[in-house]
Amino acid sequence: MESAATLSQIGLAGLAVMGQNLALNIAEKGFPISVYNRTASKVDETKDRAHREGNLPLFGQYNPKDFVLSIKKPRSVIILVKAGAPVDQTIDALSAYMEPGDTIIDGGNEWYENTERRISEVSGKGLLYLGMGVSGGEDGARNGPSLMPGGSHRAYLNIHHILDKVAAQVDDGPCVTYIGEGGSGNFVKMVHNGIEYGDMQLISEAYDVLKNVGGLGNDELAAIFYDWNRGELESFLVEITADIFKVEDEDTGGGYLVDKILDKTGMKGTGKWTVQQAAELSIAAPTIAASLDSRYMSGLKEEREAAAEIFEKEGLKEELINNVAAVDKKKLIDDVRQALYSSKICSYAQGMNLLRSKSVEKGWGLNLGELARIWKGGCIIRAVFLDRIKQAYQRNPGLANLLVDPEFAREMVQRQAAWRRVVGLAIQKGISVPGMSASLQYFDTYRRSRLPANLVQAQRDYFGAHTYERIDRPGSYHTEWSKLARKTRVAR
Repeated sequence: MESAATLSQIGLAGLAVMGQNLALNIAEKGFPISVYNRTASKVDETKDRAHREGNLPLFGQYNPKDFVLSIKKPRSVIILVKAGAPVDQTIDALSAYMEPGDTIIDGGNEWYENTERRISEVSGKGLLYLGMGVSGGEDGARNGPSLMPGGSHRAYLNIHHILDKVAAQVDDGPCVTYIGEGGSGNFVKMVHNGIEYGDMQLISEAYDVLKNVGGLGNDELAAIFYDWNRGELESFLVEITADIFKVEDEDTGGGYLVDKILDKTGMKGTGKWTVQQAAELSIAAPTIAASLDSRYMSGLKEEREAAAEIFEKEGLKEELINNVAAVDKKKLIDDVRQALYSSKICSYAQGMNLLRSKSVEKGWGLNLGELARIWKGGCIIRAVFLDRIKQAYQRNPGLANLLVDPEFAREMVQRQAAWRRVVGLAIQKGISVPGMSASLQYFDTYRRSRLPANLVQAQRDYFGAHTYERIDRPGSYHTEWSKLARKTRVAR
């Protein structure tokens, strides 16, 4: 253990790459930090990196007791281990040496109810607790992530001076804010990841249409996405997509690496949680749900290959897709840009509505404009239009839906014709665009003052006596539909 004169200002337990990088980031900002990992080699590795990356004030500890006691009071300890049981085990190991007023900060992608359970459990020992979403991947953790701490406000006040320096910095401040009570920080990070699922799916669909309908090669795609990243679509994900198209396969010495990657997408669960929460709260999130379904479908690689052979034998030829002679490439590129932008706005609108609904249910008081602000830098979904989303909620904190903000409503109307052309062309060519289609259907459903739900409600009343409301008078009504229908048949 270090001497009392060199007590660290904060500690971090869990030294996989994210943990190492966040610890080095904290140290680089001038805050002495103690680090601990059950595997001693990880501690040594982190200490070595701290030395190589600038003799940073990072101190390795090799057991829970020495680790905790090396941190000045009131202690703040960040945990970055796998969600679930490992978090509980780490808390048990560390809390044995912690004192009332000390704080535990879980920086993993944890289910928000687990955080709320832990807040209650550690409060019995007088400990404070934060569940803090951390977005930005390995690079963000090292150079400035977006941070979403929720839980004890007192705990936040103890460390906000550190978080303010460690977080990504944008024109209107650091990308961190106190989210709210309970598991709000984890919930916000979960929805952030759900929006991320939607974003990635929509970009992949734009790629699919441009490649398989427009016949564009990887060099052209790289140039297109680079150009898009200088306009309204400027974002981290569009930027890295342009980079991906330029990388050649070094292992085989030929072709582009992206074309050699198996079309089977992995996932860790936050997208699934987002869709489940949307369903429980009766919030429509079709773009995010479509992105999740697409990952499930991608996992059926062998089935899809077998199905492709079966349908080809039955006469479904690839010419359906590959006939690109009649496509105006320049027009297609611009249409896809507009379709991607409009679809992305729908995905963000769905995520924001989910956050607001949960905030009302839990009494968190989430500030949607402030959430958009802290996502402007550091995180995976950072994008230039997040500043305009922030402004939309600042203009109208009670905004029913992002789509009806005057600025976004105008843009959706201006782009909807191109959006429809892309979705229609993709359907004609046999290209699946579930995210763009779901977004367009979300827009079309939301903008219509009357839907065919009247017929569905009539059917429910017919077979289940669920009653219905009328448009011309108040109250609930039930009709003996079968009796009236028989009378009508007899009369005929």
